[in-house]
Amino acid sequence: MQNLQRKSQTRFWLMFAALAIGLLYLLAPVLTPFLLAALLAYLGDPLIDRLEARNIQRSWAVTLVFGVILLGLLLLLLFLIPMLTHQFKGLIQRLPAHIDWFQNHVLPWLRDHLGVDPESLSLRSLQTKLIAFAQDMGDMAGSLLESFRASSTALFAWFANLILVPVVTFYLLRDWDLLVAKVRDLLPRRIEPMVSALARESDEVIGAFLRGQVIVMVALGVLYSTGLAVIGLDFSLLIGMLAGLVSFVPYLGLITGILVASIAALLQFHSLLSLIPVFVVFGVGQLISDFLLTPKLVGDRIGLHPVAVLFAVLAGGHLFGFFGILLALPAAAVIAVLLRHARDEYLKSVFYSD
Repeated sequence: MQNLQRKSQTRFWLMFAALAIGLLYLLAPVLTPFLLAALLAYLGDPLIDRLEARNIQRSWAVTLVFGVILLGLLLLLLFLIPMLTHQFKGLIQRLPAHIDWFQNHVLPWLRDHLGVDPESLSLRSLQTKLIAFAQDMGDMAGSLLESFRASSTALFAWFANLILVPVVTFYLLRDWDLLVAKVRDLLPRRIEPMVSALARESDEVIGAFLRGQVIVMVALGVLYSTGLAVIGLDFSLLIGMLAGLVSFVPYLGLITGILVASIAALLQFHSLLSLIPVFVVFGVGQLISDFLLTPKLVGDRIGLHPVAVLFAVLAGGHLFGFFGILLALPAAAVIAVLLRHARDEYLKSVFYSD
């Protein structure tokens, strides 16, 4: 009788999981602003708990933290994104001149010293396309804006998300602990201790990555951008933020930043000596990350292999789009916790000992 009941429960939970995954797939575009709000609330909840521990009412703590989050998002929209867009447009406009220098100076040197056939590396067709692309940038932006204005549905969806994310974030910040307690109360009593333990461990992993690693990524982006600007490299903000953004995988940001910044330095200064300041900037940034930022903000609690992190982001984006990218790392952290516990149970079982 008990075995039959357990099989029924197992069947129920498997059907529930399949239904939940199917709904996530179908409703991904609708759920994206809600998930973004949930991530913001998750990042802000520990700050609210700390303020409450200092005898500040939760409503005031929520208002303060929500104001900080909202201010950060506004600064991002009003300053950082336009600056990045401006630098990207400038990069596109300068690429034809850089390609021309490569064709006239680098290719002859490669031919004379290494015997490379210049025709095999000809970039004339790419140069022509880039010139046309740079000239059409303004027309493309105008056409996109005009089509966006003409589509009342897209305009409504954009404004709805713009309003929805802050509103949902505020209510989730206010009721986060209450929602967690209600979910815990709904769990079957037999599995509640185990699920709660797994949830706490998953929270440690997710919190360490989202709260710690995001701060590390932003800090590295600022360090790299500032350092590249000091040495006079054009597009320093674009390159530095790119390197900081991909640094969620250890050393990927370092490698990407050095490669892109080195190419930019060679094209701008036309000298191999210009690579030395680039190496210094990224070397200092990596030392600060390894010995100061990562140990203090992230520590050893993540438990996610860099390859697993990269695969989770790519797989989530492929399956669910931007919604999948937001969901990828929390889901990967929970799966990693479950796999570790499954491994421990396997090592205790007769399947391993025999």
